[in-house]
Amino acid sequence: MNDTLGRPLRNLRLSVTDRCNLRCEYCMPEEDYVWLPREDVLQFEEISALADVFVSLGVDKIRLTGGEPLLRRDVAALVRMIAAKPGLNDLALTTNGVLLADQIDALKAAGLQRITVSLDTLHAERFKSLTRFDQLDAVHAGIAAAHRAFGRLKIDTVVIRGVNDDELVALIEYGRAVNGEIRFIEYMDVGGASRWSPDRVVSRRDILEALTRRYGAIVQVDEPGSSAPADRYALADGTTFGIIASTTDPFCRTCDRSRLTADGMWYLCLYATRGLDLRAPLRAGMAAAELRGLIGKGWGARDDRGAEDRVALGDRRAFVPVQDLLRKDPHLEMHTRGG
Repeated sequence: MNDTLGRPLRNLRLSVTDRCNLRCEYCMPEEDYVWLPREDVLQFEEISALADVFVSLGVDKIRLTGGEPLLRRDVAALVRMIAAKPGLNDLALTTNGVLLADQIDALKAAGLQRITVSLDTLHAERFKSLTRFDQLDAVHAGIAAAHRAFGRLKIDTVVIRGVNDDELVALIEYGRAVNGEIRFIEYMDVGGASRWSPDRVVSRRDILEALTRRYGAIVQVDEPGSSAPADRYALADGTTFGIIASTTDPFCRTCDRSRLTADGMWYLCLYATRGLDLRAPLRAGMAAAELRGLIGKGWGARDDRGAEDRVALGDRRAFVPVQDLLRKDPHLEMHTRGG
């Protein structure tokens, strides 16, 4: 199942909630938000039914996201339902780590294969300033638990100039200690409630230059055929890290990702302003074969290159007005879209 640019339908990011227990300044900086109505949020059985359809169309990678997915009650039960699906090769979860220590064993037992923890700073006061919550110790405990349970994990860091760009080396060293591969993410201009501006972006070039000054020669890891968002690099001692350069060097031409929100809206691009409602036909009793046709038609017409379009706008990149459309349509925000 390919789109108009030959990109396959392979990778589904599945949001299980729009709620979060942190308020990171690059994602949820506002004081209050319009939440999805609880009656609209998909039940686990509904999520599983839609996952069946996506897998039948070629999706072999699913990542559970939020909001913060561990806020969803008994999310391990959903993991168990999805992990059992024939044809699914990879089931992962992205979390801020605050609740992870208490849930890691249940997630692993249910069939979760990989885990990614978001961590933007190692400094307690800076963490509190970025997230508005004093939870760094809980995140460290979650990462330690993930290391124990899985052996290896990924750690996502959004790099913001003047905020945490002085911690690149410290984060690499922290990753070594917990067997976590750091993935540095360029600050992205997604959504409307954001503090983004061009001068706050730390580019891939900036990151590599800073790390080269400390570690010497860095080589890119050759991964033929990979559609992963991160370009991976290795230090002289073999330590690897990734950089996701969506802001300065988008990977749209190889992007095989789509996103299903917690209330069943399917988005074909992180930057898309409109999605396809799958909840309504599912609850109306549409058969799996018809859902296949609906999803297949949507993907077959896909020509999205949202990040490339944003780069072309330069400093004229526009945001959705918080007091206008974001209040009326919470789907336009990152915490609902699933990141």
